[in-house]
Amino acid sequence: MITSPGNARMKAVMQMKQKAKVRRETDAFLAEGIKMFLEAPTERIREVYISESFSCPDKKLEAAVREKLDRELGREQKEVVSREVFDKISATCSPQGILCVMKAYHYTLSDLLQKEAPLLLLLENIQDPGNLGTMLRTGEGAGIDGVILSADSADMGNPKTVRSTMGSVYRVPFLYTESLPDTIKTLQDRGIRIFAAHLQGETDYDACDYKGGSAFLIGNESKGLKPETAALADQYMKIPMKGAVESLNAGIAAALLMYEAARQRRKSK
Repeated sequence: MITSPGNARMKAVMQMKQKAKVRRETDAFLAEGIKMFLEAPTERIREVYISESFSCPDKKLEAAVREKLDRELGREQKEVVSREVFDKISATCSPQGILCVMKAYHYTLSDLLQKEAPLLLLLENIQDPGNLGTMLRTGEGAGIDGVILSADSADMGNPKTVRSTMGSVYRVPFLYTESLPDTIKTLQDRGIRIFAAHLQGETDYDACDYKGGSAFLIGNESKGLKPETAALADQYMKIPMKGAVESLNAGIAAALLMYEAARQRRKSK
């Protein structure tokens, strides 16, 4: 059992928790909690740390955790740590007692464009990790084919982002691009239409046609899209507002658009 937070492995995990640079250098991210462990692809798990006090009120879940630990992971991959040490490496207020070091994912644009008419989310300078994770999770629910982020967006490996995805980080392809405008042009060359919710939009979002290849542009939570990025969209549309509300949270807006596209595609089958 590891009982000291000064242990080299524990210090490495704590640095990974705190610094995106360390996550990039180690090509890894942390996934914490019972659900995140059970859904984690075994082949991508590098290490698992279990608190000495690990237990779960749902004994079926606890049994599933212990079975995966015993049957799918090698002895060298798992380590028990003291409760005090686990509290140090945990990124949550109420730790569930299990944390994985996961091999990072790397996708190419081709991975996101395998379908004839893909549905994508394009994110520019999204800063809130929880917001990003929720958009990824909502995107999986709506059936999108991937997420493309500008390089200045929040880190997908941030523990709060990972936790907010509730497992979707394992399944939804995503990539960062150094030039979102260049990537947009590449998508347009592939016949994918770019839609932006914009104050200048005159068409309601549910009156647009998303049955072909489509990508939704979503901008920074407080500033929205940069004018030069918004100008690249094939169509502006609006989300109708009542009362004194001017705009919606970026994640809520993205959810409306993705689920409207999913509705249209479902009805067209």
